Amino acid sequence: MVKKTILILVSFFTIVILSCSNDDEQSPTTVLEILQEIKDLIYFRGDQNAPIVLINAQGGPDTELSTGEVDEIFQIFNTTNLLAVNVHQAQTLNPSILDGTDITLDQAVSYNAESVETLYKVVKYFKDQGRTVYVLGISFGAFIAQELIAKKGIDVADNYLIMVGRLDMNDIIWQGFSEGRFGYFENGINPIVDQEAGVDVTLRNMDRLAAGLAMNRYTELLNTFDDLSKITYIYGETDQAVGRLTDEEVQFLQSKNVNIIAGNADHDETINDFVIQGFNEAFGIVE
Repeated sequence: MVKKTILILVSFFTIVILSCSNDDEQSPTTVLEILQEIKDLIYFRGDQNAPIVLINAQGGPDTELSTGEVDEIFQIFNTTNLLAVNVHQAQTLNPSILDGTDITLDQAVSYNAESVETLYKVVKYFKDQGRTVYVLGISFGAFIAQELIAKKGIDVADNYLIMVGRLDMNDIIWQGFSEGRFGYFENGINPIVDQEAGVDVTLRNMDRLAAGLAMNRYTELLNTFDDLSKITYIYGETDQAVGRLTDEEVQFLQSKNVNIIAGNADHDETINDFVIQGFNEAFGIVE
């Protein structure tokens, strides 16, 4: 329900900019149906030749590609100017990789790399057609978006909205996840990790996927970029799922000209409370 609400709000304000912004925005020069090889990697709704493409890096991680949010957008709103896309990840393309037996951390890293390559392929496909491409990453999707930037560069997309992620996750959290042990942050600050691994192998493997990205030090990986002003970064000061950004993480983002929005809220509340402001500031939405 949270994801559905988010995407509905996002759609409304995205549609507003399309109707209220300048009318001389150009459509892609080549008018073509989306290639089948790209269609196989995404779920989408809207005009296949729309000038603006909103690409979501799915949260979770989950073993199913989410379709409900994108469907809801076009059940409620009628627009021919926007293409909304949700992109497959390794475990949604092949859910069996997380079933049956425990994966290793190295396997998790490899699967995440596949997910980033898939996202890159989809983003590049639309960007190469001359379209405006926005990337949204929330929670697990925030880490996927950060990894995309670290590996492929900041100019892959036009702008990014990253919500409730982390740059340098606490070691105790990602290490616990790598062993299939759930963890969270009390009051958004104090990390607490279960002593025993979970009983469900698929959930343990999902935790390992999370660990495979959370183990990275993005203040180092993104330090090669002088300017990251294409990013709007939103975090919650009492985020129980990923923890609040540390002073060091905030200072790093400030040094790279990132637009930072902080709210005194937990994981889900931050998403719900700040998604509209985030879309306005990240993508220049005009009400």
